[in-house]
Amino acid sequence: MFKLAIVGRPNVGKSTLFNRLVGKKLALVDDLPGVTRDRREGTAHLGDLTFTIIDTAGLETGAPATLAGRMRAQTEAAVADADAILFMIDARAGVMPDDRAFAALLRRADKPLILAANKAEGRAGAAGAQEAFDLGFGEPIALSAEHGEGLGALYDALREALPEATEPGEDEIEEAAAAEPLGDEEDGSELDPTKPLRVAIIGRPNAGKSTLLNRILGEDRLLTGPEAGITRDAIGVDLVWRDRQLKMFDTAGLRKRARVDEKLEKLAGADALRAAKFAEVVVLLVDATAPFEKQDLTLADLIAREGRALVIGVSKWDLVQDRGAKLKELREEAARLLPQVKGMPVVPVSSATGEGIDALMAAVFAVHETWNRRIATGRLNRWLAAALAANPPPAVAGRRIKIRYITQLRARPPYFVIFGNQLEHLPESYKRFLTNGIRETFDLKGVPIRLSTRTSENPYEKKGR
Repeated sequence: MFKLAIVGRPNVGKSTLFNRLVGKKLALVDDLPGVTRDRREGTAHLGDLTFTIIDTAGLETGAPATLAGRMRAQTEAAVADADAILFMIDARAGVMPDDRAFAALLRRADKPLILAANKAEGRAGAAGAQEAFDLGFGEPIALSAEHGEGLGALYDALREALPEATEPGEDEIEEAAAAEPLGDEEDGSELDPTKPLRVAIIGRPNAGKSTLLNRILGEDRLLTGPEAGITRDAIGVDLVWRDRQLKMFDTAGLRKRARVDEKLEKLAGADALRAAKFAEVVVLLVDATAPFEKQDLTLADLIAREGRALVIGVSKWDLVQDRGAKLKELREEAARLLPQVKGMPVVPVSSATGEGIDALMAAVFAVHETWNRRIATGRLNRWLAAALAANPPPAVAGRRIKIRYITQLRARPPYFVIFGNQLEHLPESYKRFLTNGIRETFDLKGVPIRLSTRTSENPYEKKGR
C-alpha cells in the first residue's frame, strides 16, 4: 500500500481532503490557519485504490528550534516517508510567494508530485488554478475538497504518478477471477440508477451546445445567440428525462490552443475540459456543415483518454440536404477517424426544430449502460480461446507468447487484464486485435476499453480445471 503526503501552506484545505478520503473527520478543520501541527496518517479510499494518506502541518517558515520550525521538520519527515506528494495550493488566493519557495523544496525531494489547486469551484477558483501552471509541475488538478469535486482527476493523477503501485496486484486479479465460475453465468453491471447521470456537452464555439440544452430542458435556461463564445462558465443543470435523473453541463466552446489568446477564454476552456473529465457520458457536438475538423477529433481523443463514454451529436441537421447519404457518410467517417471509440453513436439533431432530441438522449442512456457493463469471465475466456485459435500471438526470439487467461477487473470504462508468459513482448498490433475483438463480440461500442497484461499463472490451472 503506497503512501501519499498532502503538503502545502497553512489553511489550503489539506485536512479537509484528508477527512474526505479517509471517510471520517479524523483531522481538525477550521478557518484558522495552523490547526494541524503533527503528522496524521489514515487509510484512504479513492475508487478502487486503497492507500495511506498523511496529513501534514502547513509548510511554515521559521528557525528549527521554534514551533514553526519543528512543525516544518514533521512535514519534511512525512515527505521523506511518502511514495508521492500531493502539493496543494489555494486556488482562490492564487500562487503565493511561500508556494514558490516550497515548490523548490519539494522539487529537490525528487518524488512523484501531483499539483492540486483546492477551492477551485467558481470563476475565482478557476483563475487561481491556472496560475498554478507557473510552478512548473504541469497541469494542476482542480479540486474542491469541501464539495468532493475533482476526485476523479486525482484518481487518474495517482495512477499516472505511481503506475506500479496503483496497478491491481496479482492477488486482486486472481481473486476476481476465482470469484467467477467458468459456466454460463450472466454478465453484470456497475450502473446505479439512483444516482444522477452526469453528462457534459462539449464542442467548438457556436456548435449549438447551449441551444441544444435549452431544447432538452424545454426552456431558455441558458443564454444563446449567433455570436460565438457566449458561454464561459460550465453550467450544471439538474433535470429528469424519462424518469431518470441527470445533471447536464453546458460548456464554453473549445478552440485550438494556438488561437486562444485572452485569459478569460483560457479559463473558460479549462472549465469546459474539467466538466468533461467529471462527466460519465460526453456529448461531442459537431457542426453538420463542417463536421470532424481537427479540433473535434482532438476533443474526441481527450474524451477517450479520460475514459468517458462518447456520443457524437451532429447539430444543425435542419440545414442538411440528402440526409440519408450524409448520415451514412458521417458514421463511416467517425469509425475511420476515431477507432479508439469505434461504434460510438452518431446522432443528428436540430435544436431549432427539436428533431433527434429523443434519439440523442436514448443514445446517452444506452452508451452509459455499456460503459458500466461487466462481462462474465466464462464468456470472455471462451471468446479468447476462439480468438487465439484463429490468430495466435507471434513468437518472440523463437519462443511463442502464451496467453493463458482474461478477466474484467472493473467497468466505467471496461478494464480487462490478460495474463500469461512473455506478455511484455506482446505487440501493440495484437493488443489492438484483442481490444477490437472484445468490442465487437461483447458490443462495447462507443466506450474506451482498457487492456493490460500480467505475467502470471492461470488460477484455474491450480484448481485442476
